[in-house]
Amino acid sequence: MSSAKTFTYGLRAALALVAVACMFGPWLFDASDLSVLTEFFTLLTLAMTWNLLAGYADIITVGQHGFVGLGAYAFFGFTALAHFNPYLAIPLAALFATLVAIPTMLVVFRLRTAYLAVGTWVAAEVMSLIGGKLPGFGGGSGTSLPIAIVKQFGSSSVARTDMFYFLSGGLALLTLVAIWALLRSRIGLGLTAMRDNEEAAGSAGVNLTAIRVICFLFVAPILGLAGVLATLEKLRVAPSASFSLADWTINVIFIVVIGGIGSMEGPILGAVVYFVLRQYLADFGAWYLILLGAIAIAVIMVEPKGLWGLLKRVRAPDLIPVSHRPAED
Repeated sequence: MSSAKTFTYGLRAALALVAVACMFGPWLFDASDLSVLTEFFTLLTLAMTWNLLAGYADIITVGQHGFVGLGAYAFFGFTALAHFNPYLAIPLAALFATLVAIPTMLVVFRLRTAYLAVGTWVAAEVMSLIGGKLPGFGGGSGTSLPIAIVKQFGSSSVARTDMFYFLSGGLALLTLVAIWALLRSRIGLGLTAMRDNEEAAGSAGVNLTAIRVICFLFVAPILGLAGVLATLEKLRVAPSASFSLADWTINVIFIVVIGGIGSMEGPILGAVVYFVLRQYLADFGAWYLILLGAIAIAVIMVEPKGLWGLLKRVRAPDLIPVSHRPAED
């Protein structure tokens, strides 16, 4: 076996060990660490979905936070107002986000390039404004989840922390596997072709519009589920938190850009780097965001495909292979 293959298998084994260790998180980490990991998994989920849209389908959206907020508000409405079972309300919130994505898609897909990005942002802000006007949701200041609903996820704070950790980790794993399966399918071949050269893909017979529609509707329920997890983590809904542009879109774009857009490994690497930087730079106050921006610019100038693209220059292997390659002789 060649040294390159040995290195590949070693990295994959290390990644698998980390995944297995995460399964035993409540027994390995304290409550504070579990809260950070819960946020990590949520942002990783959002980063993987944004990478699918922007890195493969060429849908540069700046309105991802809109569907996160929809999932959060739908979950609150189904549980606190309609009195549905909280566990039933979770998939219903994902379904609601998907249904709203259909008319939203019909509007924003009439735009392209920078206009599309602005259009998705405007759509998300409209959703936020509507959420702040809905009766029963606390208006602009928001409202907290009733205690009875919170206790459905654990009778104690420790039990709830463990539950939210497993829910967020499960969603991240589900998203990773779903996107991997999509990229390995016939649709994935078209997405890979679009990523490499959109005009050539269209000339070769790839239905660009159909694939974009599939990807947009593919990520909508995942974003809705992420909104549910954000609500459970914060135990409240509010336009400024549930529809947060900074938390659910800007930070996510930063993660994908520095990690490596258009790859499965990029969002994972970017999420790790982001949380490490946040840990050591958060004490710098306003300079924190400036430093993050400077780091992002530096990475892009050195390698437009991010840190994973930089690693690929030194023949780093694909840890999560999605390409269809001919068999070697």
